[in-house]
Amino acid sequence: MPIDAPETEVVTIWKVACDGGEGALGHPRVWLTIPQDTGWVECGYCDKRYVIDRDHAHDDH
Repeated sequence: MPIDAPETEVVTIWKVACDGGEGALGHPRVWLTIPQDTGWVECGYCDKRYVIDRDHAHDDH
């Protein structure tokens, strides 16, 4: 059974920045590129999943 990500955000850009949120729970800012084949990427620090909204995505990747 697949394990769900702790948090998922639907985005309209292919390259996203993740810093884990504000305050003490955050982590260094990392840039993540969403692969076209999967349509999602997870942050290596906090496991937040970013899913592309293909119908409204900006074609700038």
